[in-house]
Amino acid sequence: MKIARWVVVVGEGAASTGLSVEPDGSAVGEGFVIGDRVVDFAAGLTVAEVLARGLDAASGLYETARHETGRALAEVQLLAPLVPASIRDFVAFEEHVEGVSASVDGRSEVVPEWYQAPTFYFTNPHTVLGPGDAVSPPETERLDFELEVAAVIGGPGGANLTADESQAAIFGYTIMNDWSARDLQSREMKVRLGPAKGKDFGTSLGPWIVTADELQHFADDEGFLAVRAEVRVNGRLIGEDLVSNMGWPFGELVAYASRNSRVVAGDVLGSGTVGNGGCLAELWGRRGGLDPAPLREGDEVRMIVEGIGELVGLVGAAVAAPPVPVARSRSHARVR
Repeated sequence: MKIARWVVVVGEGAASTGLSVEPDGSAVGEGFVIGDRVVDFAAGLTVAEVLARGLDAASGLYETARHETGRALAEVQLLAPLVPASIRDFVAFEEHVEGVSASVDGRSEVVPEWYQAPTFYFTNPHTVLGPGDAVSPPETERLDFELEVAAVIGGPGGANLTADESQAAIFGYTIMNDWSARDLQSREMKVRLGPAKGKDFGTSLGPWIVTADELQHFADDEGFLAVRAEVRVNGRLIGEDLVSNMGWPFGELVAYASRNSRVVAGDVLGSGTVGNGGCLAELWGRRGGLDPAPLREGDEVRMIVEGIGELVGLVGAAVAAPPVPVARSRSHARVR
């Protein structure tokens, strides 16, 4: 099953579907992608509500939807397939860590701590982009992409889940592009906190959520998904890898996220960037220079993941934000 959200821009036609129509004649639909058509969930349900009900309930809804005519996929504009409750982004590919570390300080290494647990950071769920959307980056000289697969949580979620419980909590998977301003990120990481403004301006998700059962035949005995992932910039192949080269399978990422915490329906957990050119920074580190060149306005980044589909993102114009004041020198006085 494929779960998606989309915009219908047909005015009167949208009204006939029972959708709430905006003044500009557009309406948001949420439902299934079935072949070359989209079909709304029954009873006006949203993706968030279907995720909360879990995969078994979604299967029941699909049995009804697959008999409906729906609307041609070509007539709609796909949105990000969900409004995330949160976004955790892991760094689960050893090869990526090796390359990017060299781009930061000229030394390729994977620190021992990387092997001890699947580290992640939280990024911004309020700047999510959908298929075909243009990212509006900050002013940067080193704009980059990151090719990832993301797991989407469904059902009740939970805390301190086992790996098996965590795997069962995965509703499905989507493609994720973690846009990155590497020069800003590098400055932030020297403070030993972050990343922050080098990342939180945009994350692309899409084109839809493919339910976990659809990818199960790609899983090996340890639960790693042996799907091929590739990324192209303006048609040129930049990187390709197998997602099974992760250091941990997705179930273990979810389990770690739930450790002394909680995961809930609608949480998105990115795999981290695949190796072998899953981002430009890895190649810069390996080649000792900005080859390929950083992304520029007008570039097209196309990500293709076997069993899921393809996600296209565009680079829009950089946005100049107000200047940042530097820290003031203070006396460190303890009394007034």
